Amino acid sequence: MLTGLMGVACLTAAAQSNDNVDTTVVQTAKTSVKSRKYNLQMSFGRNEDSVKNVSAPKGQFGYALTFTRLDIGFSRLIDNGSFKLSPKNDFLDYRGIKTSTISFDLAYFGYRFNPNFRIYAAAGFDWTLIRLEKNITIQKNTPDLTYVEESIDFSKNRFSSSYVHIPLNFEFRTNENQRGKRFYFVVGPEVSFLLNGKVKQISEERGKQKFRNDYDFQKVRLGGTLRVGYSGIGLFTKYYFNDMFDTEAQKGLKNLAFGITFGIH
Repeated sequence: MLTGLMGVACLTAAAQSNDNVDTTVVQTAKTSVKSRKYNLQMSFGRNEDSVKNVSAPKGQFGYALTFTRLDIGFSRLIDNGSFKLSPKNDFLDYRGIKTSTISFDLAYFGYRFNPNFRIYAAAGFDWTLIRLEKNITIQKNTPDLTYVEESIDFSKNRFSSSYVHIPLNFEFRTNENQRGKRFYFVVGPEVSFLLNGKVKQISEERGKQKFRNDYDFQKVRLGGTLRVGYSGIGLFTKYYFNDMFDTEAQKGLKNLAFGITFGIH
């Protein structure tokens, strides 16, 4: 990468010192950079889009280690089609403004068919953070999702899950406008694998406590994602098709997430 930067710097210096640069050499340099580029801003690898304001050639693979598609937003529990929890799930009552989700991708591999369409698979992590309203403690190592009521007042009672996710995205984008910006539309399925569940509590009586367990979260989660964006920023929504917990009592309880996405490209 350093060698490449030095080469670009040398070309730039040569262009500034000589007003009569051979246009053929310049075109050759652009074509060379266009065919393969290491993106130093967000990722490194072979990127289909090689130079800003230049459309990617047809039929090209791309891959990268990256930090992108950062999703930050809210999570909502849907109980058999309703946002209101049923009596059997009322113990999971939560504070909506503090019940959130965060996810990002660390790698991708894809194929661009033309400047406006590509398919790619990615890999990353996501968290669902439920801020429980009631002073309860979810129990570990139980066949069903059970809890005990506490006599203390928790200043924080968070019930969360973490997954590694593998989305398969279909990306449509417009041509660049005069400012070099595009609109993006991305949709696709996603499979996730449970890493762990966690309860984090803070109170004056007990201080800060953390408990880790699977807490009957689904081991394998299936969902779908929709993103709409412009110039690297947009909106996302995710819906998970199977139940949030692998228990009979919570059958039909699903998860919906929505918010802002950064690094959409």
